[in-house]
Amino acid sequence: MAVIDTRRDQMFPRLSPEEIDRIRRFGDIAHAKAGAMLAQAGEVSPGLMVVLEGQARVSRRDAHNESHVIVEHEPGHFIGELAQLSNRPSLVDVEAMTDVEVLRIKPDRLRAVLIAEAELGERIMRALILRRVGLLEAGAGPVILGRTGDGEVIRLSGFLSRNGHPYQQLDPDTVDCARVLIQRFSIDEAELPIVLCPGGQILRHPSNAELARCLGMVGDLDPNHIYDVAVVGAGPAGLATAVYAASEGLSVLVLDTRAFGGQAGASARIENYLGFPTGVSGMALMARAYNQAQKFGANLAIPDEVASLECVADSGASDLDGYHLKLVSGETTQARTIVIASGARYRRLDVSNLDQFEGSSVHYWASPLEAKLCAGQEVALVGAGNSAGQAAVYLASQVKKVWLIIRGKSLDASMSRYLIDRIKSLPNIEVVTRNEIVELEGEDGQLRAIRHRDLDTGEEERCEISHLFLFIGAAPNTGWLTECRVELDNHGFVRTGQDLAPGHPSLQTSRHGVFAIGDVRAGSVKRVAAAVGEGAQVVAAIHAYLAEPVTTA
Repeated sequence: MAVIDTRRDQMFPRLSPEEIDRIRRFGDIAHAKAGAMLAQAGEVSPGLMVVLEGQARVSRRDAHNESHVIVEHEPGHFIGELAQLSNRPSLVDVEAMTDVEVLRIKPDRLRAVLIAEAELGERIMRALILRRVGLLEAGAGPVILGRTGDGEVIRLSGFLSRNGHPYQQLDPDTVDCARVLIQRFSIDEAELPIVLCPGGQILRHPSNAELARCLGMVGDLDPNHIYDVAVVGAGPAGLATAVYAASEGLSVLVLDTRAFGGQAGASARIENYLGFPTGVSGMALMARAYNQAQKFGANLAIPDEVASLECVADSGASDLDGYHLKLVSGETTQARTIVIASGARYRRLDVSNLDQFEGSSVHYWASPLEAKLCAGQEVALVGAGNSAGQAAVYLASQVKKVWLIIRGKSLDASMSRYLIDRIKSLPNIEVVTRNEIVELEGEDGQLRAIRHRDLDTGEEERCEISHLFLFIGAAPNTGWLTECRVELDNHGFVRTGQDLAPGHPSLQTSRHGVFAIGDVRAGSVKRVAAAVGEGAQVVAAIHAYLAEPVTTA
């Protein structure tokens, strides 16, 4: 059942007059006539609105631009969802059914409400999150027009889903209204996929960054604003830093090139994370951290890719003046401290034609989106770590069979015991040891078969496979550090603390005021809990650094 049916009371709570009086100081009074639009999809709304008098209707638009009522608000109800917490464009339309009076609370003041009024703030935050879940289920937001198996459609759908942004995807081969839209907008088949944004814009083959800009997911950064800390990477380590630093009053900017959650966000189920005995999906865990960082006022610029870290000066003392980050977009931003939490980039299979199938048939994530593409089929998965194990177990519940191909003699040396036992218990997972993939067959981006070779005998075998999942580890994402000459180890990981010199500050790199945490740090424990711990620990190191007296050379 939909969340709006099972948790309606929590989605749309009614505030008592006493509760409204407690939050009046955070907002201002506004009036609107019957028929006026209080918010429109694609446009930034004024924030959370508590209905004091009158009634208002919230609705979403479908691909035909037809309106569907979600809820009608009465006095005591409040209007808004997560977009109003971060000052992003509305995903819904809000119309005054009668003359209305509302208490408007702007995003920065809404965050103040959540912190100052803890119990009431908990109810409001839960409602905002559940409303976003409802919009994800209903398919509000932009419309992706394109064929389901198209690599570009998969890329765009994956980008939005991994960033927790509602969308609709319509395949002209199976959905009549998709064909109608193609005719209405005079779209040539070769132009697919296109994206219809809530604001009315039409994007043809957009990049992730172009789509994010159109939807208001990211905005322009003020080049003159100096943050206390800029975090590069929004995985578990980076998000933990954002939550703890922002909650302690530091101004925080978080940048990530793809989506929040990092590799942890790709895990279908994490069962060894403290406090979740029944397990939790990586996406759910990371979405909570992302919302928590927004609650405390961190600025999350995703996707915004960092091109380089630029030092103000080369001497350690002068580094107290801060650092500049240059983005791929051409923008620049400044911060007094930098936290490197950029994790790693996925390793690619050493096969000549791999790029022909990436996105459509070769995948680096095993989410519901990919599972839907290969439901009922046989798939191959390469990898022997925990991420590979979690992906294999998840896919086994969705597909006919999983061929788990590994180079080692067994999984014992690289995978947690609970995952090994789970894999052994599933009849539709077959582990193929001491093998490697040497060839991919297919055309037009569609994989047809793989050929794998036995490392001991040299014998090769061909298997008809349409989807291949790669979980073969990752290389540290540190190329953007070249200009500032942050010291790396022989494998490209960032050296910190005692690894640099006895007594060197914990988690600090060879650059004064630049810290490294999580998978990108040399010697780190590659676990979600360890990354979160380092994200919290580095905030203490940042406070100590910022408290140092400024000296001159």
